[in-house]
Amino acid sequence: MSTPPPQGQNPFAQGQPQAPYPPQQGAVPFAPVPPAPPARRFSKKLLRIVGIIVLAIIIGVVKWQMGKTDAETTSVGSCMYNKGTQISPDLKTVDCSSSDAKYKVVEKFDNTSDSKKCEAVQEAEISYYQQGDNHDVVLCLKEIK
Repeated sequence: MSTPPPQGQNPFAQGQPQAPYPPQQGAVPFAPVPPAPPARRFSKKLLRIVGIIVLAIIIGVVKWQMGKTDAETTSVGSCMYNKGTQISPDLKTVDCSSSDAKYKVVEKFDNTSDSKKCEAVQEAEISYYQQGDNHDVVLCLKEIK
């Protein structure tokens, strides 16, 4: 039967005393370890990528807003002027007190190009529809006299 080795000693040592490591030249025994530098929360590369994505989104929204026509942005009660012709109309929103005001919007239907919807609107005399850019709109207009 073998006796357990004293606590803190290597049980596999063959009775040979272990020599301590030789001190390294210029090393201070038990010198404190300097703290690790603080980790950066975000790298500059990640910040640039996020900045580029945000900028692209802003540019896309601005282009989309600038691409909207007056027919898309107008509302019921607004007045309009036809800058184009009867065959190729180009409606622009104007102040209702302006001498340019020729039509008043009495109803507006988004996401459709079915101008027959204006037939059910009592005050509507003219229907105007616009298609394109993923936003169709029908305006029911009343002529201002």
